[in-house]
Amino acid sequence: MPDNIENIQQKIEDLRKELHQHNENYYLLDTPTISDFDFDMLLEELRDLEAKYPEFYDENSPTMRVGGGITKVFPTVQHRFRMYSLDNSYDFDDLEDWEKRIIKAIDEPVEFVAELKYDGASISILYENGKLVQAVTRGDGFQGDEITANVRTISDVPLKLKGDFPAHFFMRGEIYLTRKNFDKINKQREEDGLDPFMNPRNTASGSLKMQHSGEVRKRGLSSVLYQYISEEIPAESHWELLEKAKSWGFKTSQQAKLCKTLAEVKEFISYWDIERHNLPFEIDGIVLKVNSLKQQRQLGYTAKSPRWAMAYKFKAEKVETELQTVSYQVGRTGAITPVANLKPVLLAGTIVKRASLHNEDIIKKLDLHEHDFVYVEKGGEIIPKIVGVNTEKRTAESKEIEYIKHCPECGTELVKIEDQAIHFCPNELHCPPQVVGRMIHYVSRKALNIDNLGSETIEQLYRERLIENPADFYVLKKEQLLPLERMAEKSAQNIISGIEKSKEIPFEKVLYGIGIKHVGETVAKKLVKNFPTIEELKNATVEELCQVEDIGTKIAVSIAEFFANPENILMIERLKSYGVQLEKGESTNEVLSNVLDGKTFLFTGKLSLFTREAAEEMVEKHGGKNISAVSKNLNYLVVGEKAGSKLKKAQDIGTIEILDEQQFLDLIEKK
Repeated sequence: MPDNIENIQQKIEDLRKELHQHNENYYLLDTPTISDFDFDMLLEELRDLEAKYPEFYDENSPTMRVGGGITKVFPTVQHRFRMYSLDNSYDFDDLEDWEKRIIKAIDEPVEFVAELKYDGASISILYENGKLVQAVTRGDGFQGDEITANVRTISDVPLKLKGDFPAHFFMRGEIYLTRKNFDKINKQREEDGLDPFMNPRNTASGSLKMQHSGEVRKRGLSSVLYQYISEEIPAESHWELLEKAKSWGFKTSQQAKLCKTLAEVKEFISYWDIERHNLPFEIDGIVLKVNSLKQQRQLGYTAKSPRWAMAYKFKAEKVETELQTVSYQVGRTGAITPVANLKPVLLAGTIVKRASLHNEDIIKKLDLHEHDFVYVEKGGEIIPKIVGVNTEKRTAESKEIEYIKHCPECGTELVKIEDQAIHFCPNELHCPPQVVGRMIHYVSRKALNIDNLGSETIEQLYRERLIENPADFYVLKKEQLLPLERMAEKSAQNIISGIEKSKEIPFEKVLYGIGIKHVGETVAKKLVKNFPTIEELKNATVEELCQVEDIGTKIAVSIAEFFANPENILMIERLKSYGVQLEKGESTNEVLSNVLDGKTFLFTGKLSLFTREAAEEMVEKHGGKNISAVSKNLNYLVVGEKAGSKLKKAQDIGTIEILDEQQFLDLIEKK
């Protein structure tokens, strides 16, 4: 019997090895040696054996690519190595200036690696002992969402490596959709009566965050890996690392080129500016990297970008088409956005039917008339925009587009604030899109985080007149939910349970969730810190509110107006009666050390190593105190990029120690 088990284990491992090789032949080498049918038969045989003998489970088996698991929450993961953004250039003069800066800094010749800039979603993948361990989105560069289960379903991302790979490293790359697969998805959506997706980039990014990995698999995502990251570098150049990555089983860009001179770089760019339209996927430029890793280390980084890399962005594409109508959308805050509905036209590989007009000023600047022929551009814009009008095609009868005077949803007369270009519907408590948007915001992850209450369910509840403001959630009964479309007993119970659980959410998140105009997450936290109960906040004067750091007159007036409205007061009283947290709880801040005991800190400028909120929390956790203004009582001013008047005032005082972000971290690490 043991021999039989050993034979079965060997059979399973042989099948896995064979299927991995077929995957590589198909996706990486583009030389398949087996039919799709035969591949599926081998995969089915392996799946049957794994089901029968679960003791031989391997998370990197080819069968794991099929997906099927459901992930409701994508954990936030800190990047071990920050994912920087790239500086952009738009002409050859920019590149020449960049090269001059590099040569001046290192005082030696330089060569470049030129790669296509894929238009997709950035990813960082951790490999340990040759196996895929974790995949994380770019996020804000410091941290991202862990989406390992979904990335495993992408066929050209290797689950197991081959050759002389290092024991521990990260591969950075891009997840994208080919034009063919994007069109296939949209064709199916149109057949299902759904709106088509706007572009491959957003669809790829959205697909990576789908909860069901089996559905991710169906999207047909692709990958290209372009950057090896580790403390141990087994090469002397970026080009050599790309070659090694290819030998380990990674799909790298076939079009990448080692350029000895900037002239070769320009030739590469000019070629792909034209030929990109013949690629099976979308690119929006070329990425250039200094090839020598030694030179990369010498050049280092700015606060946000590597000095040794540059993105050359292709100029925006432009097409002409006819303006059919202008419609107006009402946002959650009541802002009105005009949208141009266009005769469908092909632009940058996708069919464009709509373009943003932003506001009335843009319409007037364009001198837009009914049925004008307009020029549409789609450079870095997610939604295309109109950049001009072909007035030669305008007819004498064509009338000028007049901006609406009343809300298209509720008929209320619009208002326009003097220093803003946007019109607003002031009927915030009864205009349907604003009411629904406010409740969607209330249940969102960063606010009350009520599971299973999606936008469609909220819209249904509103149409059925079961809810009109956030307080109404707390009187919903399961029996009222069951008649809704696609609502089962379990789903209804989950919603009720989620609403009940939301009563434990802390005050600052509730304050953010109730949707006071201009009160975001950070402002809500600062308000709660200074006004620990909703009563104290409600009774605060505009002058008292303005005393809080970063609270200006605009925010203070908005808060005062919110609490001056009787309907809002009634909602607050109801929330309080239902047990929602409307006062600050006991502090749970863990004190890590007293290394900053008695010291005062202030942060200014644009911080890159951490957020201001995180920095202030670090101060408190190590015994220090945050203050809001530069004075003789300030011990340390920590400065980021573009520090202004606070830095100058601190320098004038002379007794304040000025630190950069790393020096601040060094202070804490001395503990």
